[in-house]
Amino acid sequence: MPSIRSPYDRDIARLAIPAFGTLVAEPLYVLADTAIVGRLGTDELAGLALATTVLLTVHALATFLTYGTTATVSRLIGGGRDAEAARWSVQGLWLALTVGIAFAATGVLTGTALMRALGGSGAALEAGERYFSIRLVGLPFLLLALAGAGAFTGRQDTRTPLKLSVAGAIANLAIELLLIPGLGFGIGAAAVSTVLAQIGTGSVFAVAVLRWARGQGVGLWPEPPAIGRLMVAGRALILRAIALRGSFTLGAAVAARIGVAELAAHQIALQIWATLALAVDAIAIAGQALTGRWLGAGRAEKAKAAARRMVELDVAVAVALGLAVVAVRRPLAGLFSTDEAVVSATAFVLVWVAISQPVNGYVFALDGILIGAGDLTYLGRTMAVAAAVFAAGALVLIEVDAGLGPLWAWLTAFMGLRALALWWRWRSDRWVVLGGDATAVG
Repeated sequence: MPSIRSPYDRDIARLAIPAFGTLVAEPLYVLADTAIVGRLGTDELAGLALATTVLLTVHALATFLTYGTTATVSRLIGGGRDAEAARWSVQGLWLALTVGIAFAATGVLTGTALMRALGGSGAALEAGERYFSIRLVGLPFLLLALAGAGAFTGRQDTRTPLKLSVAGAIANLAIELLLIPGLGFGIGAAAVSTVLAQIGTGSVFAVAVLRWARGQGVGLWPEPPAIGRLMVAGRALILRAIALRGSFTLGAAVAARIGVAELAAHQIALQIWATLALAVDAIAIAGQALTGRWLGAGRAEKAKAAARRMVELDVAVAVALGLAVVAVRRPLAGLFSTDEAVVSATAFVLVWVAISQPVNGYVFALDGILIGAGDLTYLGRTMAVAAAVFAAGALVLIEVDAGLGPLWAWLTAFMGLRALALWWRWRSDRWVVLGGDATAVG
């Protein structure tokens, strides 16, 4: 039985509570857009669903900048190598800027084709194109914020990312309310408000990291060999992200072929699912920082004991979130649409969202612990296997014209398969690698 209290609770709370604000920044942008755009019309909401499915895939691919930086910096900090940690943080910013520009350029060329592949057409596709093209401007700044958040979390500081992320989310909402309900602009204004918030947040993150690095006596210019090494170290996380987001993108494609109202309901439920998942992932962020720190300091028993406690807490939080969703599913669905067909479908899917939460809590906790330990190759490979299994089932759902219920049941089973793979690694202790060296991450 889990204990009521643990000596690790204070450290976990100190990191996890502020980390929540950082983690939910991008989903909160999308939730704000969903709530406001949903009142413009069903076609606009469906267009938003198409665009944000692609954008959140890009966001997921880029999380290696946060997670890889956190794992590297926390291990170096644990080993007493602060200047080296600052150097890798600076190079992480240069990598983020490079990747962000590349992603934006790729989006210009492929965005419409991707949204068509998801089943978009007509007025919904036009709305999605308008929103997506504007949002591409903010991508480099979003990635700068991800890399900066990873650097601070690796230093065991999640308060700075919290302050910056909350400020960005508030600015996004304020500008959006002014432009759409206030001045009567359409879906493009929702994208403009988010881009402005991302430019501000990303710029401040970058300046904060560079200021810390300068204080450590570290150079601020790019080092191509170091940037290349960071990219190689992050390839397993990129594979993991591709497999994860590819699965959810395929799920969106299944929903798009059911109907416009069903796609809109899937969009709303998926954004709520993602926000809740990142809420439990806040404890996983603490897992990344603390696991890396203790392993870097050569304290294997402390790393394992803290990790066990994080799993217990994450599952408990996830259960509470699931119960809350069940209790308020109908009024919650009504916040995002006035279309009765969309509201009813969303309320139904939210039951599956609630059911999946305990599994999510377990998966996200172990994910964070293994990322902090630098066990990235195993995570990438097992995620790819789970995604292949999900894809096979999703293709069957398309062939038999299944509804939203079977789709969400299969998404929950996908998370269960991930939980099994993570449990197997966790019990083996093969993830316990000691030493305060960046090369231990990979």
